Amino acid sequence: MKPSASLFLALSTATLFLSSPVSNSQGAEAQNEFKPGEIWNDTAGAPINAHGGGFLLHNGVYYWYGELKIGKTWTPESNRSWGGTRVETVGVSCYSSSNLYNWKNEGVALAAVKDDPKHDLYKGKVLERPKVIYNETTSKFVMWMHIDSENYKLAHAGVAVSDSPKGPFHYIESTRPNDSMSRDMTVFKDDDGKAYLFYTSENNQTMHIALLSKDYLKPTSTFVRVFEGRSMEAPSVFKYKGRYYLMASGCTGWAPNAARSAVAENIMGPWKELGNPCIGPEAEITYRGQSAYILKAPGKTDSFIFVGDRWNPHNLQDSRYLWLPIQMTEKGFEVRWHDTWKLEE
Repeated sequence: MKPSASLFLALSTATLFLSSPVSNSQGAEAQNEFKPGEIWNDTAGAPINAHGGGFLLHNGVYYWYGELKIGKTWTPESNRSWGGTRVETVGVSCYSSSNLYNWKNEGVALAAVKDDPKHDLYKGKVLERPKVIYNETTSKFVMWMHIDSENYKLAHAGVAVSDSPKGPFHYIESTRPNDSMSRDMTVFKDDDGKAYLFYTSENNQTMHIALLSKDYLKPTSTFVRVFEGRSMEAPSVFKYKGRYYLMASGCTGWAPNAARSAVAENIMGPWKELGNPCIGPEAEITYRGQSAYILKAPGKTDSFIFVGDRWNPHNLQDSRYLWLPIQMTEKGFEVRWHDTWKLEE
């Protein structure tokens, strides 16, 4: 069953704005700097609601996709042992921007399903960390995401497709790639057009990297196991001067921990760990955040942006975003705290 167009429109025009923690009916003033950890309003004056997000640059426009966190936060009985609070699944939001500072709400790109408990997108299940890439061969936008049961035992990767970057995306299916668990994940598209799924597997003990099919809709049997026994999640990947870099976190539930970083000459490894890239006060807890995505800064060949989430486990709707500049070094990269900063600096 696929979400209907009427559900898509209803969610995009009503629920997102009415349920936001702060709103401004007069719209928001244009922004020209980043303020990590502060409430970040969209162009209509409502807080951006796109958690665990991913980004796509297409035809000069940036698109930000993320988890919609709306409504009451509670703890399912099955998750009490590790404090796994959650909200009812609503879907994946989409925002657009030409400058990365000011974001327009484009509505719900992929809507949850309210009336079919067997569906992967049912409101009582889990949809996390949506990432979108564009396939030039098929002219399709492909979204991958973590799909799970309420108790996180399903451990699947789900895929959806759209003709437009704004959606609506049409859900296809979910699977365990190569019969392996898949929880926290990201997707990386290389310069040659090949795409790879990075996902936490083996009860979160080991990460897997799988080459996707040419249409990006299925994992292939070409995959590797990396960071064996290191319990790493929240992966984000970028490429600089022919090398691949990864940033991730440890597995401590909603509680922040020291970030991890690694480098490889080949995307399938071997990968060499580099340690915590954060430097300064609260670096040992990633500035009270967790990695979500590494975004290439516009107009520059050597500048990247760390995009993270500062989760609020007691009110997930009010979780904030950390955007910080990445500084490349001889050994790897660094992420330093800034109260405010600009792309031009």
